[in-house]
Amino acid sequence: MQTPPCPLALARALELTAPGFIITVYGDVVVPRGEVLWMGSLLDICARVGFGENQVRTAVSRLVASGRLSGERQGRRSFYRLADAARAEFGRATALLYAAAPPPQGWLLLALDEVPDDLRRAHHLAPVGGACWLAPDRGALPPGARVVMRVRDDRDVPGIAAFWDLDAVAARYDRMIAWLGPVAAGDPAPGDALTLRLLLVHAYRAAVLRDPFLPPALLPGDWSGARARALFRDLYLRLTPDAEAGIAQLQDATGPLPTRTPDSMGRIALLR
Repeated sequence: MQTPPCPLALARALELTAPGFIITVYGDVVVPRGEVLWMGSLLDICARVGFGENQVRTAVSRLVASGRLSGERQGRRSFYRLADAARAEFGRATALLYAAAPPPQGWLLLALDEVPDDLRRAHHLAPVGGACWLAPDRGALPPGARVVMRVRDDRDVPGIAAFWDLDAVAARYDRMIAWLGPVAAGDPAPGDALTLRLLLVHAYRAAVLRDPFLPPALLPGDWSGARARALFRDLYLRLTPDAEAGIAQLQDATGPLPTRTPDSMGRIALLR
């Protein structure tokens, strides 16, 4: 096997931001293990991808100010957990990361006046014009949306795939494959497993949250989403045994994080 790229080089290629990577750490590692992480452990894991202490502390302060993290102190030690809004955001991502997304049952034409970016991504809203938006129908409506029209068969809407920028989604998948493919083809060091798994989750999450998961018949024949999904599944499962040893070195308010919990094993079961 070839030598895979080091985590630090991958982090530079991914153009990580400290706040985004911190959310990935919590979503993949901390939430399924009690939700709380000691600041010292967060500093350690962020250092592995090149973030210094001041960068991490500044990012945490901004995440707290924006309502995405909440903190508490025990003596001189600080602990943080995902706030409700960020937990809900990663909860939506979890369903897409670890389980295959179901195809839509049809399409919705919605009237919606205010559409923040997180709502747009969560429901894969495509602008039609004015206050009208198109969305795959998976049974859940965005808050405040009114249904203008519901179509139960995608064949009744010729050219519907053109409403989404599938080229941009495919480009994200292609970049993920280019960055992480050499890791899968190589022999990662056991000590790098947790960092590599976090970078894998971060890169795949960036693409999958923008993917409307249209029916296969509407996708290009060389759709890279399928290859990215296979790479994510196979590499995540391969890295997990060694990553769990790294997780055991992280701490919450009571001691080391458990390597496995029912929630973490549930994710593994979904991938398998």
